[in-house]
Amino acid sequence: MSQEQPRRPEAVKYGDLFQVSDELASKPIAPQDAATMQAAENIVLGETKKGGTAAVMQSAADVNERRGAVGHYDMTDIVREQGATISETDVGGYRIITESVGRQVVGQYGQPRDVKMRHPAAALDPEAITIGEALEAAALSAGDKPIDESDAAAIQAAETRATGLGHVVPGGVGAEAQSAAAYNIRTTRDEQKTKLGDVLADASEKFADDKPVTRDDAEGVINAEIRNKPDQATYPGGVSDTMAAAARLNQE
Repeated sequence: MSQEQPRRPEAVKYGDLFQVSDELASKPIAPQDAATMQAAENIVLGETKKGGTAAVMQSAADVNERRGAVGHYDMTDIVREQGATISETDVGGYRIITESVGRQVVGQYGQPRDVKMRHPAAALDPEAITIGEALEAAALSAGDKPIDESDAAAIQAAETRATGLGHVVPGGVGAEAQSAAAYNIRTTRDEQKTKLGDVLADASEKFADDKPVTRDDAEGVINAEIRNKPDQATYPGGVSDTMAAAARLNQE
């Protein structure tokens, strides 16, 4: 009598946790999917909501990574192509927050209108996310990534657009990122390298000026990043991704 082979645990899929259908339902939840949703929550809510969609996605992604179903830097193609986003509507004095992966809703809840939703820097335009806030979101979603030339170029492009000065500010965030990239090239051990979180944690406070993210801003930052990467791809949850997410939210 042959012994039955143990079954390999299956990945946790979107359809296991959320009321979604079609292709998305069968997709394993990947770490960079969760990072992208975390960045969106931090941009709009000012934090990752405890027990919220991003937290649930992160827990599932951790399980999938431990099981070997996904890699740490994997991102579902639907998230890569269509995004993980948050939108807001006002109903009877409440903000209705809707979180989506691609075009399918994965979370929805309400908050009183007077609940503080964004960093004070957004006072430049109460309905918009600023460049500084987008960079701070990157510090949260990809804070452990060692800064390289592509990151420095993206940060410099963002700073230049935020300040409107047309050049990198001496001693500013862009200059700090460039110094970090140069230092990291000479440093072999990742734990000793300067990370995105080290430079961008308080980005909006370091800017001489700030402004809401526009589509042109996001495109300029994306172009700066991919020009400095051999594969011409943006880093999941990094500077360009959070700028693009902020531009989408501002446009909505």
